[in-house]
Amino acid sequence: MHKSILFTVLLLPILLACFSGDPLFAVLTQPDSFATHLTPSPSVLYLPRLLSAGSTPSPPSAVNKWALWRYGTQLRGANIYQRRVYPELDGPDFMGPGPVGPPFTQEDFNQLAAWGANYVNISHPGLFSEEPPYQLDPDIQANLDRLLDMAAIAGLYAVITFRTGPGRSEFWAFWGEDTASDPEGGWFDPKYYNNRVWGDQAAQDAWAAMWRYTANRYKDNPIVVGYDLMCEPNSNEVGAYPLGDPLDEWDPNVFYEQYGGTLYDWNQFYPRITAAIRDVDAETPILVGGMAYSSVAWLPYLTITEDPFIVYTVHQYAPHLYTHQYPPELIYTYPGFFDADYDGEPEWVDKAWLENYLATVAAFQAEHGVALAVNEFGLVRWAPNADRFMEDQMDWFEAQGLNYALWAWESSWPPIQEVIDAFNFRHGPDPNHHSDVETSALIEVIKAAWSRNSIRPGTYR
Repeated sequence: MHKSILFTVLLLPILLACFSGDPLFAVLTQPDSFATHLTPSPSVLYLPRLLSAGSTPSPPSAVNKWALWRYGTQLRGANIYQRRVYPELDGPDFMGPGPVGPPFTQEDFNQLAAWGANYVNISHPGLFSEEPPYQLDPDIQANLDRLLDMAAIAGLYAVITFRTGPGRSEFWAFWGEDTASDPEGGWFDPKYYNNRVWGDQAAQDAWAAMWRYTANRYKDNPIVVGYDLMCEPNSNEVGAYPLGDPLDEWDPNVFYEQYGGTLYDWNQFYPRITAAIRDVDAETPILVGGMAYSSVAWLPYLTITEDPFIVYTVHQYAPHLYTHQYPPELIYTYPGFFDADYDGEPEWVDKAWLENYLATVAAFQAEHGVALAVNEFGLVRWAPNADRFMEDQMDWFEAQGLNYALWAWESSWPPIQEVIDAFNFRHGPDPNHHSDVETSALIEVIKAAWSRNSIRPGTYR
């Protein structure tokens, strides 16, 4: 197998009506300056529950960015994914001709909007270099500018998510099963495994500087409605390699007992990033996921800050046995009976199981009175009864008033269509089909959810 195909194949399984007299209506239609006086409090904790599932306020003027996250489900869309191109691994054209790939076109964005989405989560390399001296990469910046321009033309709101940056390369997502115990035994040459941000104060300071620069550049962009600080913080697994040994610690209690307050601790790192952003941008919402790849289980260990415009996030792919199964053995179905929590005992997995699993998110919301979102979730397109699983999951998000973004809206770049399409629901449920289908049960469920969107950039200008 060509290294380009190997490099890409390994990624996906891992990454993988208010009325005008309503007080809520007044909040939504105030200019952004008014939003600075709003702080999360128990009095507005369950304001989203005042809205029926799927309903959206309909103000006549510009909607402030914070209100899009705080008052019911209003942003429904998908992630797009790009990474730096490694010519020695990717070959001359597999990921496209530029420094970042795969390429996206205006039609890719237009189709996303035409399907009903109003929000794109741009999962993208950070604007600063990964190696010192940490400085702006003009090519990466130009690429992000281009994506945002296309999103604006399509009528989509956007969140900027940085996957990489000072002290963190894309290979944090390609941590092979044996790499934690033996870095030499990973999928790639050890020179690629840069996750030193978790053990390097200079890299963490540069990551904050990168976000300060980014916020200053995009704060006045009307479609940029959030900054997602880091895609899936994961020092608990990969640690500060190559500066130190990988941690490979999956018990949050043990992790925070041993590493709380150190550079490995995201809870001491991310507030320094948010403070740097607030030096130049007081109001744009900031999205923060927890450790262990922003998993639901680690959400309760995420420290709450005093910043009033933080959206806490999770990535939801549970149960992994079901959402990440691959042919030829598609043996897990939904509802179904299997060992979903890896405790050695099978259990019945259905809507009730999902609700019980996601209760951690609801409890966090109730305890802290904060805004939450699910800015990554999904499953392989051929999972049996994928449509029913997706519908149950999105219905729960709606009931909780959470914005959400699917993984993933794939690029139409031809060389990758037959390789990166496990999560490309546009290709239908047949694993052997590698082009867009007219429709499928899963597609119809997704379109039905996105059809609830009514707010778009420029709609109320």
